[in-house]
Amino acid sequence: MQRGEEEELSRDDLIHLEGVVTRMLGGGTMEIECDKDIKVTAVLSGRMKKHKIKVIVGDRVQVSVSPYDTDHGLITYRLK
Repeated sequence: MQRGEEEELSRDDLIHLEGVVTRMLGGGTMEIECDKDIKVTAVLSGRMKKHKIKVIVGDRVQVSVSPYDTDHGLITYRLK
């Protein structure tokens, strides 16, 4: 890696958490409550939007968060 270049995160570098959707915020943003009282603000990933998967309050979801900012994330999967 040369000076001035930044290393980008891949999908494998993200932290995967499971939680329950507790609130719907504006603009497609949702509040997810994960284990150990961790709250994450997340939006639907592009693949979920593409396949028109709906998520409502009370659904269990998988959230991918960056190790650098654990307050925001992407909803990547709706669990059954």
